[in-house]
Amino acid sequence: MPIDVDSVVGASLGESTFSWSEQDLILYNLAVGAGVPPDSEAELKYVCQNDLVAVPSFAAIPPFELMMAVGSVDGLEISLAQILHGDHHLQVHRQIPTAGTVSQAGKITDVFDKGKGALLVAKVESRLADSGELVFTNTAGIFLRGEGGFGGGRGPSARPEPDREPDAIVETATLPQQALIYRLASGDMNPLHADPAFAAMVGYERPILHGLCTYGMVCRAVVESALDGDPSGVGSYSARFAGHVFPGETLVTETWEQADELRFRTVVKERGTPAVTGGSIKPR
Repeated sequence: MPIDVDSVVGASLGESTFSWSEQDLILYNLAVGAGVPPDSEAELKYVCQNDLVAVPSFAAIPPFELMMAVGSVDGLEISLAQILHGDHHLQVHRQIPTAGTVSQAGKITDVFDKGKGALLVAKVESRLADSGELVFTNTAGIFLRGEGGFGGGRGPSARPEPDREPDAIVETATLPQQALIYRLASGDMNPLHADPAFAAMVGYERPILHGLCTYGMVCRAVVESALDGDPSGVGSYSARFAGHVFPGETLVTETWEQADELRFRTVVKERGTPAVTGGSIKPR
């Protein structure tokens, strides 16, 4: 059944609250590669309660369930096997608390026709429950396999990276069990990231890493390599998921420093395939 664009665009994803503790934050930081090496002073800020900070991409965790509510929106008839995360933009409005509760509201703001699929744009604002202060805003492009061809606009394209040698290159190893750790830290229990039979059913030789796990690992890599290890300097963080990563593979992130932002892309070392393109971090 074709997408009913008029019903979908502007549709509410509902409201929710989300709470986290310092232990939840540490588990997330570990799930995106923090604590390596474990005796590094630079890593202690992510894994110990003293002076604890969030990898900025943690802000993509609280709105996850709301964003997955796209499957219940009137005008859409989709299955879990059709859904892929296409891109993600995060705006950090203030330093992320190490523990807290946020109230959230989300909606679908656009639907684009990508030919073989459709790209839904879902936006969620998260505010501190006690004060109403806006903490972070997430905007996700959710790709729906087989739902394209309805005659809509294609939407914006990813920007190319600068045409020069990168200013920094950093390698980040993923663990063979990385997806199993991340699913516990994030609540994303999609079997695509754990069940070999399900992964084979949708065309992968084995389970793949969550796109948002790659997103978090790349964020941390850029912060450590190009922002002097200071995650509080991240005001916005955007990336497009250009290819899958198998747990155990190595991410190679190239970063370019520009006047008002950091640009980056990430490839899988073992296969030479893109993982993240069109990446950008802007200061807060």
